[in-house]
Amino acid sequence: MPDMKKIGIQISICMGITLSFFLSLTGILTSGHFSVPGWLMSFVVSAVVSLIIGFCVPMKKVGDAVTVKRGMKPGSIKARLTESLVSDLIYTPLITVIMVTLAYFQATSRGAQLKYAPMLIKSLIICMIVGFVLIFIFQPIYMKLVFKKNGVEINKKP
Repeated sequence: MPDMKKIGIQISICMGITLSFFLSLTGILTSGHFSVPGWLMSFVVSAVVSLIIGFCVPMKKVGDAVTVKRGMKPGSIKARLTESLVSDLIYTPLITVIMVTLAYFQATSRGAQLKYAPMLIKSLIICMIVGFVLIFIFQPIYMKLVFKKNGVEINKKP
């Protein structure tokens, strides 16, 4: 019997790194002030936050619980959309708030005149959309790869 906790951790690591990479890139590109050091710092902080979330929240169990409660068929497009939304609502707001707050304090410490709320709202809207798409695309890919790596066969319907 495969160690499902180990598999969950591996999927969380893959998703955390992917979300961190793209959300930090999205954030810094939409700010209009791209720099490699800025993006790297953003990526590292975001990755740490993502990994903490991934280790603390059993994303698969939470997503499954929501879809079962809603009476959705596992693997259906409705279930996948719902699971992606649940993951997005758990990961993206926290990552975005931390990253925007960090960027805000860095920019204002250098004399930039910014308003925090509009900066946060704009970033949150963009990152929620990007995060949802990323989760919808990558989560099933990582699940298949990690299951295969750990010798778990996914039941295919004829």
